[in-house]
Amino acid sequence: MGENPTRGTDTTQTRLEGEPHAAGTPKIVGIVWGLLVLNTLGSAGAKTIVPLPRSLIQMVTMGSLVAAFGLALLVNQRVRIRASAYVLLLSLLLVSSVISSASLESGMGALFRCFRLTLFVGTLWLLSRWWDGSLTFVRYHIRAYFAVLGSVALGLVVSPGKALPGLYGGRLVGALWPLTPPQIGQYAAVIIGLTALLVIGRRTDRTSAVLVIVPSLVLLALTHTRTATLGLLLGLSLAIGSLILTSAAARRFFSWSVLISVVAAVGFASALQTWFLRGQSQENFSSLTGRAKVWNALLAEPRSTAQQLFGVGLGDKSFGGLPIDNSWLAVYNEQGLIGVTLVAVIIVVLGGVALLRPPSLQRACAIFLISYCAIASYTEAGLGDASPYLLHLALAASLLAAPAQAAPLSTQLGKPLAKRLSEPEAPRRHVPRWARGSEVN
Repeated sequence: MGENPTRGTDTTQTRLEGEPHAAGTPKIVGIVWGLLVLNTLGSAGAKTIVPLPRSLIQMVTMGSLVAAFGLALLVNQRVRIRASAYVLLLSLLLVSSVISSASLESGMGALFRCFRLTLFVGTLWLLSRWWDGSLTFVRYHIRAYFAVLGSVALGLVVSPGKALPGLYGGRLVGALWPLTPPQIGQYAAVIIGLTALLVIGRRTDRTSAVLVIVPSLVLLALTHTRTATLGLLLGLSLAIGSLILTSAAARRFFSWSVLISVVAAVGFASALQTWFLRGQSQENFSSLTGRAKVWNALLAEPRSTAQQLFGVGLGDKSFGGLPIDNSWLAVYNEQGLIGVTLVAVIIVVLGGVALLRPPSLQRACAIFLISYCAIASYTEAGLGDASPYLLHLALAASLLAAPAQAAPLSTQLGKPLAKRLSEPEAPRRHVPRWARGSEVN
């Protein structure tokens, strides 16, 4: 992402008043984050231009997770971590998953998925050292997913037939890497929302933002993904709403968005309805493309008390050979009521912390990510296992973390009391009035 040349710069990135300094974040941390993104892309999807064996794809995705954990351990050799309610709750979910998978009702694959989740959570613990409320990880997130969308766009250019197959109703898929329309829509919606917020907060220049937002909007439209579109609109509305009282740019953006939406609704109502229905019948649309039938069958399945509490173990998020496509029911099936409770607590805790924070760009980005994941959880699975959704929430947790202290407390406590008392107090630097507070202009 580009920077605003009219602002002052430090050694890593342009910062405005009120943004925590993250100059101490090693570049290798960004590589680790990118590897986590690669791991969560999955191995199932459309047919690619060059056929890729699923075993090869799984080797790449799992290898990226092992590499991410190894690099995170290398850059954080002393295993310094920060307290994080989010990662702690994920750790409890991992324990619950191991208990439910130990019975092997879902086969040996359940234990392998537990191992994958262990590495995923372990890597987040190692990265938590650099969670200081800065926008560093937001930039990592945008760059990584924009690279993924770049591969989708390249596949569309090279082979439009493979990228828009009739099997998916002409919706955009990954022709180079097997990505489904909902995946592409999700990635596009998330980076559009985050980039728009960076523009509002003047953390990036408009040229760079246009180069990210416009292609992503085109790809999102080609996927015909309703969940991602609604998540983007509602999540961005909530995020901008959290800035309206303190940001003139947010108020202008919101006003223009409302005006454009009204014009589009009046002038392009028929085209929007056609895009939204995707040629489906009223019955198919009302049953959420057949999802409701799977959900009803899952809920009607007889279960023992142990299965109700702990589930049947981590699986492929399907029931009766059909995808569940609902995070809450998928967690209930695989991790039971305990898993559902833990996932609900994660959403509530992150949302509660975001609401208690004073208005800021970091808080707005966190609200967007949390609300998007909550909205998408109704028709997409992923909140109970290593997935992009857990990575989005990890980013939200990093944005809500308190800024790190300039000097570790242990360094001060390790000094003799007499020496600490005898040291002169550091001179206070005068801060202009315009630089005080956390208002986003």
